[in-house]
Amino acid sequence: MTRDLFAYRDVAVESVEEGGRVVVRPVNGQAYSPEMRVECSQRLRDTDVYPLGTAFLVLAKMTDRMGGEPYLYVFHGDPVNVLTPPQLATFLNDRRRLRI
Repeated sequence: MTRDLFAYRDVAVESVEEGGRVVVRPVNGQAYSPEMRVECSQRLRDTDVYPLGTAFLVLAKMTDRMGGEPYLYVFHGDPVNVLTPPQLATFLNDRRRLRI
């Protein structure tokens, strides 16, 4: 069975400390709330490899497994794409929601 790549979108996420543990959340300034849970590979939460606050570009889809709280799912086998601060700023600026 193959993944439906049309359901996945580019999302900038970052590692943050929450309740004494490292979690991954969407970066503020996108269509997704920075409070939304992200299910992803443990590699993105490994502070020995990526310091806390590292931003990543991932392919994610929104899901709500059996009617629960919505969250972003990132396929665990995808490559890790680290965003530098200028790349993150450009990504967010390109996807900024403009108000009329």
